[in-house]
Amino acid sequence: MSTTNIDSAAQIFGVPFLSNAEGLINSVQTFLFDCDGVLWKGEKLIDGVPETLDMLRSRGKKVVFMTNNSTKSRKQYRKKFEALGLSVGEEEIFPSSFAAAVYLKSIDFPQEKKVYVIGGEGILQELELCGIEGIGGPEDGDKKIDFKPGFFIEHDKDVGAVVVGFDQFINYYKIQYATLCIRENPGCLFIATNCDAVGHFTDAQEWAGGGSMVGAIKGSTEKEPLVAGKPSLLMMDYISKKFQIKKSEICMVGDRLDTDILFGKNGGCKTLLVLSGVTTLSMLQSPENSILPDYYTDKLSDLLTDNSADV
Repeated sequence: MSTTNIDSAAQIFGVPFLSNAEGLINSVQTFLFDCDGVLWKGEKLIDGVPETLDMLRSRGKKVVFMTNNSTKSRKQYRKKFEALGLSVGEEEIFPSSFAAAVYLKSIDFPQEKKVYVIGGEGILQELELCGIEGIGGPEDGDKKIDFKPGFFIEHDKDVGAVVVGFDQFINYYKIQYATLCIRENPGCLFIATNCDAVGHFTDAQEWAGGGSMVGAIKGSTEKEPLVAGKPSLLMMDYISKKFQIKKSEICMVGDRLDTDILFGKNGGCKTLLVLSGVTTLSMLQSPENSILPDYYTDKLSDLLTDNSADV
């Protein structure tokens, strides 16, 4: 990478800084955006996002949205985009709920088998659209455990996969049910929509993310899940094939190093880190950090301004 795209302060820390927005825009055909921390925080849109997306579209760039948040389906996410004043097609949205369902469909998950879900309605909706029966989810949120003598949980022997996503109503019943399925049903798959440590579910603070739910099941089963969301390349391969996009002509824009940026780097894309979400400048510059984006900037709307003057 040319040093003309790195400011002097960033050079000190060995961290690249976006100083030529125009150059980046011209070098790619598609922008792949994370959502939480990039477009919005909680239910609040980040300043300048609509104008930035409009500018990229007007220049013939394809925009695609990919989020590790599995609580919503594509249809539900489209409604959220609309509520925030963003015009986005359902076919441009790829949540990890969809990624998990598409993965099961791609491996010809047996029609007679069921999927037990720890997570939201979005996972169940995407499974249904793929012709797969899902059970559990929100309806198990009120189920209790009573450790009286002889008490046990009867689990469905037809469950062939457990999908774990973010679940604000997770409880011991769900953990035990998922554990029984994975440990006792022969060949039962363990799939995580994502392993994010935190999420921006409100704009007030960071909240424990889907990784905490996945961690509970990892602990009880002593098994590692297949991860459908970022940084797994399942969706990168799917999106590249679906839209006939060369990965080298994609820029992945995200606010997390260990998911968004690692996802883009592993996929052979350009990467842009925005500091409007999880990752701070000090985290990026930390000697312990080994994941460096191609560029970083404060917020997505910095793409609107060409700061390519010599430094």
